[in-house]
Amino acid sequence: MTVKPLLGISLKVLSALVFTMMSATLKTLMDRYPTGEVVFFRSAFAILPLLAWLAWRGDLPEGLKTKNAIGHFKRGFLGTGGMAFGFAALSYLPLHDAIAIGYASPLIVVVLAALLLQERIRAYRWTAVGVGFVGVMIMLSPYLTPGTFAGGMMAGPALGAACAFLGAFASAGAMIQVRRLTGTEKTGAIVFYFFVLASGLSFCTIVFGWNMPDATDLALFVLAGILGGVGQILLTECYRYADTSVIAPFEYTTMIWALLLGWFMFGDLPTPTILAGAMIVAATGLFIVWRERRLGLERAKELKVAAQKPGT
Repeated sequence: MTVKPLLGISLKVLSALVFTMMSATLKTLMDRYPTGEVVFFRSAFAILPLLAWLAWRGDLPEGLKTKNAIGHFKRGFLGTGGMAFGFAALSYLPLHDAIAIGYASPLIVVVLAALLLQERIRAYRWTAVGVGFVGVMIMLSPYLTPGTFAGGMMAGPALGAACAFLGAFASAGAMIQVRRLTGTEKTGAIVFYFFVLASGLSFCTIVFGWNMPDATDLALFVLAGILGGVGQILLTECYRYADTSVIAPFEYTTMIWALLLGWFMFGDLPTPTILAGAMIVAATGLFIVWRERRLGLERAKELKVAAQKPGT
């Protein structure tokens, strides 16, 4: 596997922007459609850009061959759960709050990467993740008050927060599974089978009642699906070039896009506390970029010196 940390980080940041645009689009639909129906349309229409991308690369049908059907099912189950809980949170919370709570996911990923994938996590990376967590807690501090849960766990904000946390855990497991799949599977297969499984699993919720979308809402579903497909391709590709624990902290960049889109589309103005936390998170990402670049230059220098030694 080619190791290119900066390329992996760049793909992750771009995928974060695309996914935030998708979430903002779906937030406009969540109050009119069941979560299962939203997951279905998002997943089904996401297959379109994937097939177009594979056709452009001349990778059909070879790109869809798999050697690990069980691994795809695990990724599909976890990813669909994370998607459903995350979308449900959008029904009850402002865009930037729902995304901020989901930031628990990258922190969980770092721990799981160390335990399950045996990735080596250096002290500076643990420190960066810790600082990022502080930034997330600062953003959440106005939200995590006793008054938030005054109506009980089934009250809107409390239920939204619970869904966001459950989505974070499921998404972390899905990210770990993606990392495992990239060892033997092509990007096209990983993304395709996820969309197929997510579409199938969410379609089963039709028995609980769906609403027929009008032309405008159907167009929004198509847009969200296409954005989701493009974002998923970028996300899957980024794990080919860097360790999961390197990429995970850059999930925080979605907060920047969420703040901008939340204000522009829904009039949700962030508080100074939210902005302060976002700045800390952004600084964490910049530190990791700088550190990875420095380590890359050092490794390149060491390889050059070793190649110049006699007898090597």
